[in-house]
Amino acid sequence: MDSFRLMPEGCISKILSLTSPKDAGRSSAVSQTFMSAAESDVVWESFLPSDYKDIVSRSDSPMDFPSKKQLYFSLFNSPILLDGGKLSFSLDKKTGKKCYMVSARELVISWGNTPHYWVWSSRPDSRFSEVADLRFVYWHDMRGKIDTRLLSKRTKYVVYLVFKVAGGSYGLENANAFVRFIDCESNDEAKERASVVNISVKPGDNRHKRRVDGWLEIEMGNFFNDAGEDGDAEARLMETRRIFTKGGLIVQGMEFRPE
Repeated sequence: MDSFRLMPEGCISKILSLTSPKDAGRSSAVSQTFMSAAESDVVWESFLPSDYKDIVSRSDSPMDFPSKKQLYFSLFNSPILLDGGKLSFSLDKKTGKKCYMVSARELVISWGNTPHYWVWSSRPDSRFSEVADLRFVYWHDMRGKIDTRLLSKRTKYVVYLVFKVAGGSYGLENANAFVRFIDCESNDEAKERASVVNISVKPGDNRHKRRVDGWLEIEMGNFFNDAGEDGDAEARLMETRRIFTKGGLIVQGMEFRPE
């Protein structure tokens, strides 16, 4: 450790940039020089995605932070809206990798623009300006996609439906969900391996994870993003076989999150 104490601050910053945010934080206790090095932009820029400047430039709100560390923790703690509110972006709390949510407005929802079936409304607990509120359908089908080039490479992603259910919801049991690379697999092929998910919520039901933002989430499927060269990854949720009425589902979006 004595040899480290004698190293120039720039060298220490370079070494810390090869570690992790947690390690950089711990190193601050070593000495004043380490503390200064651990706060440097060299260190924290290395923890940000390589394309962070492009991501920040697409933000709907100004992103002006005096240091890269503050920018990192802002993205870590608070999702930002991109492209006019079509997407939200954050750094995943467990991995520090890129996490996106596709807004309900960007999903392809059967009869989504027919007010008799779906209504678009605003909710103060949603990060997006609108959510999709299912009033009444006999069957439902929704899909969301993202360009894999936007995601972290060599990373397994899980896709979640982020939703709530209204009081008196009905018919939301046993929908099929799957994820596919659009350019590599047909819908029919993907349907063969679809999993069955139950969106209905009953008293005492703990099948769905409650998020810190108060919404519920349910896993739709997963995929491995290798080099980001597989085109669009699409997640689909559908229930078209049981012709029963369905209602009471409130959709905020679909989240593509590192496992």
